Amino acid sequence: MQLTHLLAFNLALLAAIASPGPALLVAIKTSLTAGRRAGIAIGLGLGLMAALWTLAALIGLEALFVLFPWAFTLVKTIGAIYLIYVAFGMWRHARAPLAPQNKPSSHAFRQGLLINALNPKAVLFAAAVLVVVFPKNMSLAESLIIVTNHLLVEWLFYLALAYAMSSRAVSQRYLRAKPYMDRSAAVVLGGLGLKLLR
Repeated sequence: MQLTHLLAFNLALLAAIASPGPALLVAIKTSLTAGRRAGIAIGLGLGLMAALWTLAALIGLEALFVLFPWAFTLVKTIGAIYLIYVAFGMWRHARAPLAPQNKPSSHAFRQGLLINALNPKAVLFAAAVLVVVFPKNMSLAESLIIVTNHLLVEWLFYLALAYAMSSRAVSQRYLRAKPYMDRSAAVVLGGLGLKLLR
């Protein structure tokens, strides 16, 4: 493995994290409604689960899906149904104001883990991007570097997001654009969910 492989992985990873999806949207909403601490906690859960998917891919997730195609179909179907459910809720509540929530950090962390456990984007990223970017037959140390790198990139991203969303200027701009952003994201998520069901 070379540094260029890691840089290419990080660019793909940042693009995936920043694209509209359940993880990004719930991190934004949690930071806005439950505060910075809950926003950080949900980001820690999201990042940990995403890094665990990368670890699973490195130790043979792709081989498992090749041996048991039904397992991939099952994961994809559950993820697609989840995306459609999230898209429907987002569309329906796009104009509803965000009410403040009292969400303990431990609850937010568990929610982050669960969301990325069911997030098909996290699974597909782990199964596909790693195979394309990195060479085969990497050492255990190289695999651990990739997983640690993934974890740190996710955590830094969500930490920055929680701080940004807890600032008054950013949150007010987001809230003004929320109905349009939510409906646009709902279309993207619903379309992705329907595409995954094919």
